[in-house]
Amino acid sequence: MKKLLIPILILFVTSARSQGGYLIPGENEWLLNRLEIKADSGTMRFSSIKPYNRRYLVAAVEAAEASAKNLSTVDRLNIEQFLAVNSEWSGHRASFLSRKPVLKHLYRSKVNALEVEQPGFHLVFNPMIQYQQYKEDNNSENVFLNSRGIQARGLIDRRIGFSFYFTENQERTPRYVNQWVDRFNAVPGVGYFKRFKNTNTAYDYFDTRASVSWKVASFVDMQLAYDRNFTGNGYRSLFLSDFSNNYTFLKVLWHSSRFRYQNIFAELFPFHLPTSDRVYPRKYFRAHYLDFAAAKWLNLGLFEGTMTGRDKLHAGLFNPVMYLHFPSRKNKIEERSYLGFDLKANFFKRLQLYGQLLVDKLNTSGLADKTWDNRFGYQAGLKYVDVFGVRNLDLQIETNRVRPYTYAADDSMTSYTHYNQPLAHPLGANFEEYILIIRAQPHQKWCLQAKLIAYVQGLDLVGYNMGSNPFGGFGNRLSDVRVRVGDGDRATCVMGSMLASFELRPNIFIDASYTRRNYETLIMKESNTSFMSIGFRWNMARREFDF
Repeated sequence: MKKLLIPILILFVTSARSQGGYLIPGENEWLLNRLEIKADSGTMRFSSIKPYNRRYLVAAVEAAEASAKNLSTVDRLNIEQFLAVNSEWSGHRASFLSRKPVLKHLYRSKVNALEVEQPGFHLVFNPMIQYQQYKEDNNSENVFLNSRGIQARGLIDRRIGFSFYFTENQERTPRYVNQWVDRFNAVPGVGYFKRFKNTNTAYDYFDTRASVSWKVASFVDMQLAYDRNFTGNGYRSLFLSDFSNNYTFLKVLWHSSRFRYQNIFAELFPFHLPTSDRVYPRKYFRAHYLDFAAAKWLNLGLFEGTMTGRDKLHAGLFNPVMYLHFPSRKNKIEERSYLGFDLKANFFKRLQLYGQLLVDKLNTSGLADKTWDNRFGYQAGLKYVDVFGVRNLDLQIETNRVRPYTYAADDSMTSYTHYNQPLAHPLGANFEEYILIIRAQPHQKWCLQAKLIAYVQGLDLVGYNMGSNPFGGFGNRLSDVRVRVGDGDRATCVMGSMLASFELRPNIFIDASYTRRNYETLIMKESNTSFMSIGFRWNMARREFDF
Protein backbone atom coordinates (compact mmCIF):
# COMPACT_ATOMS: atom_id res chain seq x y z
CA MET A 1 0.00 0.00 0.00
CA LYS A 2 2.99 2.36 0.11
CA LYS A 3 2.45 3.47 -3.49
CA LEU A 4 -1.04 4.43 -2.47
CA LEU A 5 0.06 6.90 0.18
CA ILE A 6 1.52 9.68 -2.00
CA PRO A 7 -1.62 10.48 -4.05
CA ILE A 8 -3.80 9.97 -1.01
CA LEU A 9 -1.77 12.35 1.14
CA ILE A 10 -1.79 14.99 -1.61
CA LEU A 11 -5.56 14.73 -1.81
CA PHE A 12 -5.73 14.70 1.96
CA VAL A 13 -3.72 17.90 2.45
CA THR A 14 -5.46 19.86 -0.29
CA SER A 15 -9.06 18.95 0.46
CA ALA A 16 -9.46 18.02 4.12
CA ARG A 17 -12.51 19.49 5.77
CA SER A 18 -14.54 18.91 8.90
CA GLN A 19 -14.54 15.19 9.73
CA GLY A 20 -14.86 12.84 12.71
CA GLY A 21 -13.76 9.39 13.77
CA TYR A 22 -15.66 6.12 13.69
CA LEU A 23 -17.32 4.08 16.41
CA ILE A 24 -15.55 0.98 17.68
CA PRO A 25 -17.43 -2.12 16.35
CA GLY A 26 -20.12 -3.16 18.85
CA GLU A 27 -20.15 0.21 20.60
CA ASN A 28 -23.76 1.21 21.45
CA GLU A 29 -25.08 -1.29 18.88
CA TRP A 30 -28.33 -2.10 20.69
CA LEU A 31 -29.18 1.55 21.38
CA LEU A 32 -28.70 2.46 17.74
CA ASN A 33 -30.83 -0.49 16.60
CA ARG A 34 -33.64 0.65 18.87
CA LEU A 35 -33.48 4.26 17.74
CA GLU A 36 -33.47 3.31 14.08
CA ILE A 37 -36.67 1.29 14.52
CA LYS A 38 -38.45 3.65 16.92
CA ALA A 39 -37.64 7.01 15.29
CA ASP A 40 -39.92 8.24 12.50
CA SER A 41 -37.50 10.72 10.92
CA GLY A 42 -35.58 8.26 8.74
CA THR A 43 -32.30 9.89 9.81
CA MET A 44 -30.73 6.57 10.92
CA ARG A 45 -31.63 4.54 7.86
CA PHE A 46 -28.05 4.01 6.64
CA SER A 47 -27.06 1.59 9.37
CA SER A 48 -25.89 -1.15 6.97
CA ILE A 49 -22.45 0.48 6.67
CA LYS A 50 -20.36 -0.07 9.79
CA PRO A 51 -18.48 1.18 11.70
CA TYR A 52 -20.49 4.38 11.92
CA ASN A 53 -19.09 7.86 11.43
CA ARG A 54 -19.41 9.65 14.79
CA ARG A 55 -20.22 13.04 13.31
CA TYR A 56 -23.19 11.86 11.23
CA LEU A 57 -24.37 9.47 13.89
CA VAL A 58 -24.50 12.13 16.61
CA ALA A 59 -26.68 14.28 14.36
CA ALA A 60 -28.93 11.28 13.66
CA VAL A 61 -29.22 10.35 17.35
CA GLU A 62 -30.11 13.94 18.30
CA ALA A 63 -32.75 13.99 15.55
CA ALA A 64 -34.12 10.64 16.72
CA GLU A 65 -34.23 11.87 20.31
CA ALA A 66 -36.28 14.87 19.23
CA SER A 67 -38.65 13.04 16.87
CA ALA A 68 -39.30 9.72 18.61
CA LYS A 69 -42.33 9.96 20.89
CA ASN A 70 -42.08 6.48 22.39
CA LEU A 71 -38.64 6.55 24.03
CA SER A 72 -38.37 5.17 27.56
CA THR A 73 -36.48 6.76 30.41
CA VAL A 74 -33.71 4.20 29.92
CA ASP A 75 -33.52 5.11 26.21
CA ARG A 76 -33.12 8.80 27.01
CA LEU A 77 -30.44 8.12 29.64
CA ASN A 78 -28.57 5.92 27.16
CA ILE A 79 -28.83 8.66 24.53
CA GLU A 80 -27.44 11.23 26.93
CA GLN A 81 -24.49 8.98 27.76
CA PHE A 82 -23.85 8.33 24.06
CA LEU A 83 -23.85 12.06 23.32
CA ALA A 84 -21.52 12.70 26.26
CA VAL A 85 -19.05 10.12 24.91
CA ASN A 86 -19.12 11.94 21.56
CA SER A 87 -19.06 15.45 22.98
CA GLU A 88 -16.93 16.82 20.14
CA TRP A 89 -20.01 16.64 17.90
CA SER A 90 -22.92 16.89 20.35
CA GLY A 91 -24.29 20.05 21.89
CA HIS A 92 -22.83 20.74 25.33
CA ARG A 93 -24.99 19.76 28.30
CA ALA A 94 -24.24 20.47 31.93
CA SER A 95 -25.25 16.88 32.75
CA PHE A 96 -22.14 15.64 30.88
CA LEU A 97 -19.83 17.04 33.57
CA SER A 98 -18.61 15.15 36.64
CA ARG A 99 -19.25 16.51 40.09
CA LYS A 100 -15.85 15.37 41.33
CA PRO A 101 -13.07 15.18 38.70
CA VAL A 102 -10.10 12.92 39.51
CA LEU A 103 -6.91 14.92 40.18
CA LYS A 104 -8.70 17.96 38.71
CA HIS A 105 -8.05 16.94 35.11
CA LEU A 106 -9.22 13.31 34.78
CA TYR A 107 -12.91 12.46 34.34
CA ARG A 108 -13.98 16.05 34.12
CA SER A 109 -16.77 14.49 32.06
CA LYS A 110 -18.62 11.44 33.34
CA VAL A 111 -17.62 9.18 30.46
CA ASN A 112 -14.14 10.04 29.15
CA ALA A 113 -10.97 9.75 31.22
CA LEU A 114 -9.30 12.71 29.53
CA GLU A 115 -10.73 15.32 27.21
CA VAL A 116 -8.63 18.15 25.83
CA GLU A 117 -10.57 20.95 24.20
CA GLN A 118 -8.53 23.76 22.68
CA PRO A 119 -9.17 26.08 19.75
CA GLY A 120 -8.60 23.93 16.67
CA PHE A 121 -7.87 20.75 18.63
CA HIS A 122 -9.94 18.11 20.42
CA LEU A 123 -8.58 14.94 22.02
CA VAL A 124 -10.32 12.10 23.86
CA PHE A 125 -8.26 9.47 25.69
CA ASN A 126 -9.47 6.39 27.56
CA PRO A 127 -7.76 3.37 29.11
CA MET A 128 -9.09 -0.10 28.32
CA ILE A 129 -9.13 -3.17 30.55
CA GLN A 130 -10.92 -6.49 30.24
CA TYR A 131 -10.46 -9.52 32.45
CA GLN A 132 -12.61 -12.62 32.23
CA GLN A 133 -12.19 -15.73 34.33
CA TYR A 134 -13.88 -18.93 33.13
CA LYS A 135 -14.69 -22.23 34.78
CA GLU A 136 -15.13 -24.91 32.10
CA ASP A 137 -16.34 -28.37 32.99
CA ASN A 138 -13.82 -31.21 32.58
CA ASN A 139 -11.01 -28.73 31.99
CA SER A 140 -8.28 -28.48 34.62
CA GLU A 141 -6.54 -25.57 32.86
CA ASN A 142 -7.10 -21.93 33.79
CA VAL A 143 -9.37 -20.42 31.09
CA PHE A 144 -9.10 -16.64 31.05
CA LEU A 145 -8.82 -13.39 29.07
CA ASN A 146 -6.53 -10.56 30.16
CA SER A 147 -6.50 -7.39 28.03
CA ARG A 148 -5.00 -3.95 28.68
CA GLY A 149 -4.75 -1.01 26.35
CA ILE A 150 -5.56 2.54 25.36
CA GLN A 151 -7.78 4.26 22.85
CA ALA A 152 -7.62 7.84 21.62
CA ARG A 153 -9.35 9.90 19.01
CA GLY A 154 -9.36 13.52 18.05
CA LEU A 155 -9.92 16.37 15.64
CA ILE A 156 -7.40 18.84 14.29
CA ASP A 157 -8.88 22.17 13.20
CA ARG A 158 -12.16 20.24 12.73
CA ARG A 159 -10.67 19.10 9.42
CA ILE A 160 -8.75 15.95 10.22
CA GLY A 161 -10.15 13.10 12.29
CA PHE A 162 -7.86 10.45 13.75
CA SER A 163 -8.16 7.46 16.05
CA PHE A 164 -5.90 4.90 17.71
CA TYR A 165 -6.72 1.65 19.52
CA PHE A 166 -4.20 -0.70 21.10
CA THR A 167 -4.52 -3.70 23.42
CA GLU A 168 -2.05 -6.29 24.67
CA ASN A 169 -3.76 -9.61 25.33
CA GLN A 170 -3.25 -13.03 26.81
CA GLU A 171 -5.99 -15.63 26.79
CA ARG A 172 -6.74 -19.31 27.12
CA THR A 173 -9.97 -20.03 25.30
CA PRO A 174 -12.59 -22.78 25.85
CA ARG A 175 -11.70 -26.15 24.33
CA TYR A 176 -13.86 -25.83 21.19
CA VAL A 177 -12.13 -22.54 20.33
CA ASN A 178 -8.74 -24.23 20.81
CA GLN A 179 -9.84 -26.85 18.28
CA TRP A 180 -10.79 -24.08 15.84
CA VAL A 181 -7.36 -22.46 16.33
CA ASP A 182 -5.61 -25.78 15.65
CA ARG A 183 -7.72 -26.36 12.53
CA PHE A 184 -7.15 -22.94 10.92
CA ASN A 185 -3.86 -21.86 12.53
CA ALA A 186 -5.52 -18.61 13.60
CA VAL A 187 -7.08 -17.09 16.70
CA PRO A 188 -10.56 -15.70 15.92
CA GLY A 189 -10.34 -11.99 15.10
CA VAL A 190 -6.57 -11.94 15.69
CA GLY A 191 -3.56 -11.60 13.41
CA TYR A 192 -0.06 -12.60 14.44
CA PHE A 193 -0.01 -14.45 17.78
CA LYS A 194 2.38 -16.42 19.92
CA ARG A 195 1.78 -19.33 22.24
CA PHE A 196 1.55 -18.02 25.79
CA LYS A 197 4.19 -19.50 28.13
CA ASN A 198 4.94 -22.24 25.58
CA THR A 199 1.52 -23.84 25.93
CA ASN A 200 -0.67 -25.06 23.07
CA THR A 201 -3.92 -23.75 24.53
CA ALA A 202 -3.13 -20.11 25.44
CA TYR A 203 -2.23 -17.19 23.20
CA ASP A 204 -0.46 -13.85 23.38
CA TYR A 205 -1.23 -11.14 20.83
CA PHE A 206 -1.66 -7.42 20.13
CA ASP A 207 -4.74 -5.75 18.68
CA THR A 208 -3.79 -2.48 17.00
CA ARG A 209 -6.12 -0.26 14.99
CA ALA A 210 -5.63 3.23 13.63
CA SER A 211 -7.24 5.57 11.13
CA VAL A 212 -7.17 9.04 9.69
CA SER A 213 -10.27 10.46 8.00
CA TRP A 214 -11.20 13.61 6.13
CA LYS A 215 -13.88 15.08 3.88
CA VAL A 216 -13.03 15.62 0.22
CA ALA A 217 -16.29 17.43 -0.54
CA SER A 218 -19.67 17.90 1.08
CA PHE A 219 -20.76 14.57 -0.42
CA VAL A 220 -17.50 12.54 -0.19
CA ASP A 221 -15.70 11.20 2.91
CA MET A 222 -12.43 9.29 2.90
CA GLN A 223 -10.67 7.13 5.49
CA LEU A 224 -7.27 5.46 5.48
CA ALA A 225 -7.17 2.84 8.22
CA TYR A 226 -5.93 -0.40 9.68
CA ASP A 227 -9.15 -1.81 11.08
CA ARG A 228 -12.12 -3.94 10.00
CA ASN A 229 -15.57 -3.39 8.45
CA PHE A 230 -19.09 -4.83 8.55
CA THR A 231 -21.79 -4.60 5.88
CA GLY A 232 -25.33 -5.56 6.79
CA ASN A 233 -28.09 -5.31 9.37
CA GLY A 234 -27.91 -8.74 11.00
CA TYR A 235 -26.00 -10.40 13.78
CA ARG A 236 -24.02 -12.04 10.98
CA SER A 237 -23.09 -10.72 7.55
CA LEU A 238 -22.80 -12.80 4.40
CA PHE A 239 -21.16 -9.85 2.59
CA LEU A 240 -18.34 -8.57 4.80
CA SER A 241 -18.06 -9.11 8.56
CA ASP A 242 -15.71 -8.03 11.33
CA PHE A 243 -14.92 -11.62 12.36
CA SER A 244 -11.41 -11.77 10.88
CA ASN A 245 -8.27 -9.81 11.68
CA ASN A 246 -7.71 -6.10 10.96
CA TYR A 247 -6.44 -5.07 7.52
CA THR A 248 -5.20 -1.94 5.75
CA PHE A 249 -7.83 -0.22 3.62
CA LEU A 250 -8.84 2.99 1.91
CA LYS A 251 -12.55 3.75 2.24
CA VAL A 252 -14.48 6.27 0.14
CA LEU A 253 -18.09 7.08 1.04
CA TRP A 254 -20.26 9.00 -1.41
CA HIS A 255 -23.53 10.19 0.07
CA SER A 256 -26.63 12.23 -0.60
CA SER A 257 -30.00 12.47 1.09
CA ARG A 258 -31.10 9.07 -0.23
CA PHE A 259 -27.93 7.28 -1.36
CA ARG A 260 -24.82 5.90 0.26
CA TYR A 261 -22.16 4.43 -2.01
CA GLN A 262 -19.11 2.94 -0.32
CA ASN A 263 -15.81 1.80 -1.86
CA ILE A 264 -13.31 -0.24 0.15
CA PHE A 265 -9.87 -0.99 -1.31
CA ALA A 266 -7.98 -3.37 0.98
CA GLU A 267 -4.75 -5.29 1.38
CA LEU A 268 -5.16 -8.78 2.87
CA PHE A 269 -3.03 -11.78 3.84
CA PRO A 270 -3.87 -14.90 1.79
CA PHE A 271 -2.48 -17.21 4.51
CA HIS A 272 -0.37 -17.35 7.66
CA LEU A 273 1.78 -20.16 9.01
CA PRO A 274 1.77 -20.90 12.78
CA THR A 275 4.69 -19.58 14.83
CA SER A 276 6.44 -18.38 11.67
CA ASP A 277 8.16 -15.00 11.45
CA ARG A 278 8.47 -14.19 7.77
CA VAL A 279 7.28 -11.73 5.13
CA TYR A 280 4.00 -13.03 3.72
CA PRO A 281 2.56 -12.34 0.28
CA ARG A 282 -0.42 -10.03 0.02
CA LYS A 283 -3.64 -10.16 -1.92
CA TYR A 284 -5.94 -7.27 -2.77
CA PHE A 285 -9.66 -6.85 -2.36
CA ARG A 286 -12.26 -4.27 -3.20
CA ALA A 287 -15.84 -4.04 -2.00
CA HIS A 288 -18.58 -1.75 -3.30
CA TYR A 289 -21.89 -1.23 -1.53
CA LEU A 290 -24.79 0.95 -2.70
CA ASP A 291 -27.51 1.75 -0.18
CA PHE A 292 -30.70 3.41 -1.45
CA ALA A 293 -33.37 4.79 0.88
CA ALA A 294 -36.45 3.96 -1.16
CA ALA A 295 -38.62 5.32 1.65
CA LYS A 296 -38.21 6.37 5.28
CA TRP A 297 -39.07 2.80 6.25
CA LEU A 298 -37.32 0.91 3.42
CA ASN A 299 -33.66 0.55 2.38
CA LEU A 300 -32.36 -1.48 -0.56
CA GLY A 301 -28.71 -2.37 -1.08
CA LEU A 302 -26.40 -3.80 -3.75
CA PHE A 303 -23.01 -5.34 -2.95
CA GLU A 304 -19.97 -6.48 -4.88
CA GLY A 305 -16.82 -7.94 -3.34
CA THR A 306 -13.87 -8.82 -5.60
CA MET A 307 -10.64 -10.67 -4.87
CA THR A 308 -8.18 -9.53 -7.51
CA GLY A 309 -5.91 -12.58 -7.31
CA ARG A 310 -2.67 -10.57 -7.45
CA ASP A 311 0.15 -10.27 -4.95
CA LYS A 312 1.14 -6.75 -6.03
CA LEU A 313 -0.68 -3.43 -5.90
CA HIS A 314 -2.15 -2.58 -9.30
CA ALA A 315 -4.32 0.11 -10.86
CA GLY A 316 -7.25 -2.24 -11.40
CA LEU A 317 -7.74 -2.52 -7.67
CA PHE A 318 -9.00 1.07 -7.52
CA ASN A 319 -11.86 0.61 -9.94
CA PRO A 320 -14.66 2.49 -8.11
CA VAL A 321 -17.53 1.35 -10.34
CA MET A 322 -19.66 -1.55 -9.21
CA TYR A 323 -19.92 -4.51 -11.61
CA LEU A 324 -17.34 -3.00 -14.01
CA HIS A 325 -14.30 -5.21 -14.65
CA PHE A 326 -11.24 -4.62 -16.79
CA PRO A 327 -9.74 -7.91 -18.04
CA SER A 328 -5.96 -8.21 -18.10
CA ARG A 329 -4.42 -9.31 -21.40
CA LYS A 330 -0.84 -9.47 -20.14
CA ASN A 331 -1.33 -12.06 -17.47
CA LYS A 332 -4.39 -14.17 -16.97
CA ILE A 333 -5.05 -13.30 -13.35
CA GLU A 334 -8.41 -14.46 -12.12
CA GLU A 335 -10.72 -12.02 -10.36
CA ARG A 336 -13.38 -13.62 -8.19
CA SER A 337 -16.47 -11.50 -7.60
CA TYR A 338 -19.23 -12.02 -5.08
CA LEU A 339 -22.53 -10.23 -5.71
CA GLY A 340 -25.21 -9.41 -3.19
CA PHE A 341 -28.57 -7.79 -2.56
CA ASP A 342 -30.03 -6.79 0.79
CA LEU A 343 -33.01 -4.98 2.22
CA LYS A 344 -34.24 -3.55 5.49
CA ALA A 345 -37.80 -2.48 6.29
CA ASN A 346 -39.16 -0.89 9.49
CA PHE A 347 -42.81 -1.27 10.51
CA PHE A 348 -45.00 0.22 13.25
CA LYS A 349 -41.96 1.68 15.10
CA ARG A 350 -41.57 -1.78 16.62
CA LEU A 351 -40.40 -4.18 13.89
CA GLN A 352 -37.55 -4.45 11.44
CA LEU A 353 -37.29 -7.08 8.72
CA TYR A 354 -33.93 -7.54 7.03
CA GLY A 355 -32.19 -9.95 4.72
CA GLN A 356 -29.25 -10.63 2.41
CA LEU A 357 -28.68 -12.68 -0.72
CA LEU A 358 -25.05 -13.47 -1.60
CA VAL A 359 -24.16 -15.08 -4.94
CA ASP A 360 -20.74 -16.57 -5.60
CA LYS A 361 -21.79 -18.44 -8.75
CA LEU A 362 -25.20 -19.26 -10.17
CA ASN A 363 -25.88 -21.99 -12.74
CA THR A 364 -29.58 -21.60 -13.46
CA SER A 365 -29.72 -24.76 -15.58
CA GLY A 366 -28.47 -26.76 -12.61
CA LEU A 367 -30.75 -25.37 -9.92
CA ALA A 368 -33.20 -28.26 -10.11
CA ASP A 369 -30.39 -30.82 -9.81
CA LYS A 370 -28.65 -28.84 -7.04
CA THR A 371 -25.34 -28.89 -8.90
CA TRP A 372 -22.19 -28.06 -6.96
CA ASP A 373 -21.55 -24.87 -8.95
CA ASN A 374 -24.65 -23.19 -7.55
CA ARG A 375 -22.87 -21.35 -4.77
CA PHE A 376 -24.94 -18.82 -2.85
CA GLY A 377 -26.32 -18.00 0.57
CA TYR A 378 -29.12 -16.02 2.15
CA GLN A 379 -30.00 -14.37 5.43
CA ALA A 380 -33.41 -13.44 6.84
CA GLY A 381 -34.04 -11.73 10.15
CA LEU A 382 -36.46 -9.89 12.40
CA LYS A 383 -35.87 -7.33 15.16
CA TYR A 384 -38.72 -6.54 17.55
CA VAL A 385 -38.25 -3.79 20.13
CA ASP A 386 -40.37 -3.35 23.28
CA VAL A 387 -41.78 -6.86 22.88
CA PHE A 388 -45.50 -7.03 23.75
CA GLY A 389 -45.26 -3.45 24.99
CA VAL A 390 -42.59 -4.20 27.63
CA ARG A 391 -40.16 -1.28 27.66
CA ASN A 392 -36.55 -2.10 26.76
CA LEU A 393 -37.26 -5.77 26.06
CA ASP A 394 -35.95 -6.60 22.57
CA LEU A 395 -35.97 -9.70 20.40
CA GLN A 396 -33.91 -10.68 17.36
CA ILE A 397 -34.42 -13.79 15.22
CA GLU A 398 -32.12 -14.62 12.31
CA THR A 399 -31.37 -17.47 9.96
CA ASN A 400 -28.38 -17.88 7.65
CA ARG A 401 -27.96 -20.56 5.01
CA VAL A 402 -24.91 -20.92 2.72
CA ARG A 403 -24.48 -23.65 0.12
CA PRO A 404 -21.33 -25.81 -0.14
CA TYR A 405 -18.20 -24.38 -1.81
CA THR A 406 -19.40 -20.76 -1.49
CA TYR A 407 -16.50 -18.33 -0.82
CA ALA A 408 -13.97 -21.03 -1.78
CA ALA A 409 -11.30 -20.99 -4.49
CA ASP A 410 -8.57 -23.30 -5.73
CA ASP A 411 -5.95 -21.05 -4.15
CA SER A 412 -5.82 -18.79 -1.12
CA MET A 413 -5.26 -15.72 -3.32
CA THR A 414 -8.87 -15.63 -4.49
CA SER A 415 -10.72 -17.36 -1.64
CA TYR A 416 -12.92 -15.03 0.40
CA THR A 417 -10.58 -15.12 3.38
CA HIS A 418 -8.01 -13.09 5.30
CA TYR A 419 -5.31 -14.28 7.69
CA ASN A 420 -6.63 -17.88 7.73
CA GLN A 421 -10.13 -16.68 8.62
CA PRO A 422 -13.41 -16.16 6.71
CA LEU A 423 -14.20 -12.61 5.63
CA ALA A 424 -17.94 -13.19 5.98
CA HIS A 425 -19.67 -15.78 8.19
CA PRO A 426 -17.40 -17.53 10.75
CA LEU A 427 -18.74 -20.98 9.77
CA GLY A 428 -17.57 -20.59 6.18
CA ALA A 429 -20.09 -22.53 4.03
CA ASN A 430 -22.27 -25.64 3.83
CA PHE A 431 -24.36 -24.73 6.87
CA GLU A 432 -27.79 -23.65 8.02
CA GLU A 433 -27.97 -21.53 11.18
CA TYR A 434 -30.68 -20.15 13.47
CA ILE A 435 -30.13 -17.38 16.03
CA LEU A 436 -32.41 -16.10 18.79
CA ILE A 437 -31.41 -13.18 21.02
CA ILE A 438 -33.50 -11.69 23.83
CA ARG A 439 -32.18 -8.59 25.55
CA ALA A 440 -33.66 -6.64 28.44
CA GLN A 441 -32.51 -3.44 30.10
CA PRO A 442 -34.83 -2.90 33.07
CA HIS A 443 -32.56 -0.13 34.39
CA GLN A 444 -29.81 1.87 32.76
CA LYS A 445 -27.20 0.06 34.85
CA TRP A 446 -28.50 -3.46 34.20
CA CYS A 447 -28.46 -5.44 30.97
CA LEU A 448 -29.72 -9.05 30.71
CA GLN A 449 -29.32 -11.17 27.59
CA ALA A 450 -30.19 -14.71 26.52
CA LYS A 451 -28.83 -16.09 23.25
CA LEU A 452 -29.48 -19.35 21.42
CA ILE A 453 -27.52 -20.38 18.31
CA ALA A 454 -28.24 -23.65 16.51
CA TYR A 455 -26.77 -24.89 13.25
CA VAL A 456 -26.07 -27.89 11.09
CA GLN A 457 -22.98 -28.07 8.88
CA GLY A 458 -21.55 -30.63 6.50
CA LEU A 459 -17.86 -31.24 7.25
CA ASP A 460 -15.31 -33.00 5.06
CA LEU A 461 -15.25 -36.78 4.84
CA VAL A 462 -11.99 -38.73 4.61
CA GLY A 463 -10.70 -38.10 1.10
CA TYR A 464 -13.62 -35.87 0.10
CA ASN A 465 -14.07 -32.09 0.14
CA MET A 466 -17.65 -31.32 1.16
CA GLY A 467 -17.38 -27.54 0.70
CA SER A 468 -17.52 -26.17 4.24
CA ASN A 469 -13.94 -24.86 4.38
CA PRO A 470 -13.31 -21.75 2.22
CA PHE A 471 -9.64 -22.81 2.03
CA GLY A 472 -10.58 -26.26 0.69
CA GLY A 473 -10.94 -25.39 -2.98
CA PHE A 474 -13.17 -27.34 -5.37
CA GLY A 475 -11.27 -30.59 -5.87
CA ASN A 476 -12.07 -34.06 -4.47
CA ARG A 477 -15.83 -33.52 -4.57
CA LEU A 478 -18.02 -36.47 -3.70
CA SER A 479 -20.62 -35.51 -6.30
CA ASP A 480 -21.42 -32.79 -8.84
CA VAL A 481 -25.21 -33.08 -8.52
CA ARG A 482 -27.66 -33.28 -5.62
CA VAL A 483 -25.23 -31.27 -3.51
CA ARG A 484 -27.18 -30.14 -0.45
CA VAL A 485 -26.48 -28.13 2.67
CA GLY A 486 -25.37 -30.47 5.43
CA ASP A 487 -23.92 -33.17 3.17
CA GLY A 488 -20.80 -34.79 4.60
CA ASP A 489 -19.90 -35.49 8.19
CA ARG A 490 -23.05 -33.81 9.47
CA ALA A 491 -22.31 -31.63 12.51
CA THR A 492 -25.07 -30.32 14.75
CA CYS A 493 -24.54 -27.60 17.33
CA VAL A 494 -26.84 -26.02 19.90
CA MET A 495 -25.26 -23.23 21.90
CA GLY A 496 -27.14 -21.31 24.59
CA SER A 497 -25.85 -18.52 26.81
CA MET A 498 -27.10 -16.13 29.47
CA LEU A 499 -25.39 -12.85 30.34
CA ALA A 500 -25.93 -10.29 33.09
CA SER A 501 -24.00 -6.99 32.95
CA PHE A 502 -23.96 -4.30 35.61
CA GLU A 503 -22.56 -0.85 34.82
CA LEU A 504 -20.74 0.37 37.92
CA ARG A 505 -20.21 3.75 36.33
CA PRO A 506 -20.22 4.87 32.70
CA ASN A 507 -18.40 2.28 30.53
CA ILE A 508 -17.23 0.18 33.51
CA PHE A 509 -19.01 -3.19 33.62
CA ILE A 510 -19.12 -6.35 35.70
CA ASP A 511 -20.28 -9.34 33.62
CA ALA A 512 -21.45 -12.79 34.64
CA SER A 513 -22.37 -15.43 32.07
CA TYR A 514 -23.15 -19.08 31.57
CA THR A 515 -22.77 -20.96 28.25
CA ARG A 516 -23.74 -24.48 27.27
CA ARG A 517 -22.58 -25.87 23.91
CA ASN A 518 -23.71 -29.28 22.65
CA TYR A 519 -21.85 -30.36 19.51
CA GLU A 520 -21.62 -33.68 17.68
CA THR A 521 -20.86 -35.10 14.27
CA LEU A 522 -21.68 -38.43 12.69
CA ILE A 523 -18.06 -39.53 13.01
CA MET A 524 -16.77 -37.73 16.12
CA LYS A 525 -19.98 -38.10 18.16
CA GLU A 526 -20.47 -35.79 21.13
CA SER A 527 -18.12 -32.98 22.12
CA ASN A 528 -20.13 -31.02 24.67
CA THR A 529 -18.99 -28.34 27.07
CA SER A 530 -20.33 -25.74 29.46
CA PHE A 531 -18.60 -22.89 31.23
CA MET A 532 -19.30 -19.99 33.54
CA SER A 533 -17.45 -16.70 33.49
CA ILE A 534 -17.21 -13.54 35.51
CA GLY A 535 -15.44 -10.50 34.18
CA PHE A 536 -14.62 -6.83 34.41
CA ARG A 537 -14.61 -4.43 31.45
CA TRP A 538 -13.55 -0.82 31.17
CA ASN A 539 -14.22 0.87 27.81
CA MET A 540 -14.15 -2.45 25.92
CA ALA A 541 -16.69 -4.63 24.14
CA ARG A 542 -17.07 -8.13 25.56
CA ARG A 543 -15.10 -10.83 23.69
CA GLU A 544 -17.28 -13.77 22.66
CA PHE A 545 -16.95 -16.91 20.54
CA ASP A 546 -20.36 -17.51 18.96
CA PHE A 547 -19.80 -20.44 16.62
